[in-house]
Amino acid sequence: MRRRDFIALAGAAAASVPVAARAQQSPRLPTVGFLVPGTPESHGKWVAAFVQRLRELGWIEGRTLTIEYRWAEGRNERMAEYATEFVGLKVDVIVTSAGGVIAAKQATSVIPIVFAAFGDPVAAGLIASLARPGGNVTGLTIQPSDLAGKRLDLLREVVPGFRRLSIMVNVGNPALFGKELGELQAAASTFGVEATVLEVRRAEDIAPAFDAIKDRTDALYVFSEPLMNANRIKINTLALGARIPTIFGFREFVDAGGLMSYGANFADLFRRAADFVDKILRGAKPADLPVQQPTKFDLIINLTTAKALVLKIPESFLVRADEVIE
Repeated sequence: MRRRDFIALAGAAAASVPVAARAQQSPRLPTVGFLVPGTPESHGKWVAAFVQRLRELGWIEGRTLTIEYRWAEGRNERMAEYATEFVGLKVDVIVTSAGGVIAAKQATSVIPIVFAAFGDPVAAGLIASLARPGGNVTGLTIQPSDLAGKRLDLLREVVPGFRRLSIMVNVGNPALFGKELGELQAAASTFGVEATVLEVRRAEDIAPAFDAIKDRTDALYVFSEPLMNANRIKINTLALGARIPTIFGFREFVDAGGLMSYGANFADLFRRAADFVDKILRGAKPADLPVQQPTKFDLIINLTTAKALVLKIPESFLVRADEVIE
C-alpha cells in the first residue's frame, strides 16, 4: 500500500471513531479545585495572582491544567458543599483559604490541600507543626495574632482620646479568630482600652451590630475573613455614617472606603500558594512541605476617609504608610 493511501485510510478510520470515544482516549489534565471563600469582587485579584504564577511555572489553564472554581460568598454551608463536590470530582489538589480550609479538611484526609492564607493552622488542628505539617494540608499562614497589637497601636496614633474599641467577628468561624482575639484583648487591657466584641454570623447581623455601638465606641477593629470581606462596602458605609474609624487586616477594605489596614499582602500569599501546587503536582507530599509565613506587609490608609471622619493623620504616619489613598 502506498504511503499516501495509508494516510488517507488512517484519516478515514479516525474520523469514524465517535467523538466521545476519542475524548476518553485523551489524557486527563491535572485538576485543581479552587474553593474561594469569597466572591469574584472580593477575591478575584488574589485568584488572578495565583493563576498568573501557575502560568510562570508552566501550568496553563485549559492546556496543561484544569481549574474548577467555586465561590462560596462567605457562607460556611457553601464551603462544605463545594469541598465535598471536589472530593467527588477527584481533583488532584484543593486550594482555598480561611474557612474553606476547615471545610476541605473535614471533607478529605487524602486529597492534598493548600491554604493560601490561614490564621493559626496548628491551633486549628490542621497540621502538626509549621515545619512538619504531616497529613494532607500545608500552605501559608497570615500570622494574625502577631499583628493584633500592632493594629491597635496604629489606631492609638490616629484616633484622639482613644479609649473604647469595638471588635467585629464572625463567630461562625471560631478557628479563624480565637488566638487573634485573645491577643487583641490583652493589648487593649495593656493600653487601657475598653474592648467590646460584636458577634456576627451572617450579613444581616452587621447593621444591628452598628446600631449597638453608635456613639459608644471610638474605633472599630474588623476581623478579616470571607463574610466580612464580602460585605466590606456595607461595613464601611455604616462605619462612615456613624463616624467610626476602622482598621482591617488587608487593603481591599481600605479600597472600599475603610480608614486603614495593616497586614500580610494577600496577592503575594495567593501567588506563593501556586508554588505549593506546582510541587505537589510534580510529586511532592503536603506532609513534607513546611508552612510558610508572609514576607510582605502593607500599611494602607485612606486619606479621603480620614478627612470625612475629621481625623488629622500625623505626617510621620503618612511617611510610614506603604500607600496613601486620596
